[in-house]
Amino acid sequence: MFKKKLELTFISVILLSVSFLGFNYYDTYTFKNSDLSDAYKERIDLKIEEVLRNMKSNYGYTIDVPVIVTDKFKGRLYGLTSYENGNIKIYLNKKVMQESMDYMVESVIAHEYAHALMFAQGNIHTESDGHSQQWQRTCVKLGGKDCQQYVDQQEIIMSKMPF
Repeated sequence: MFKKKLELTFISVILLSVSFLGFNYYDTYTFKNSDLSDAYKERIDLKIEEVLRNMKSNYGYTIDVPVIVTDKFKGRLYGLTSYENGNIKIYLNKKVMQESMDYMVESVIAHEYAHALMFAQGNIHTESDGHSQQWQRTCVKLGGKDCQQYVDQQEIIMSKMPF
């Protein structure tokens, strides 16, 4: 009798685990192979509007920079601002959005806009890979929550903890 209950419990745990893994696979597959949800788009748009308001109030003007969400990044790069032939573009990595959307909105968008503003002002420096003290001040003025050079993975993990 005990052996039968143990077998049923074991089979139940296996079935639940396989179901959970299947759901996670489907959820990830769906996210990767479809457009961003309207909720994600709205959060990004609201943050961009906030950054542009901050830019207007702190610098007296705004810059029109396309923000492109792409899944073409290799690795875990969250965002990138490109400056080529006078054209500035901001790219956000769709691959990391599903697991780190809060960080993307609270930190990365202002981070990349700070680079874009520095480029627009002609401040193209290679010191600290473009993360100078002037850039950090700009990032904070634009509403960046965490204006560091690179992503703090520990901070992202801790922000997901329930305590």
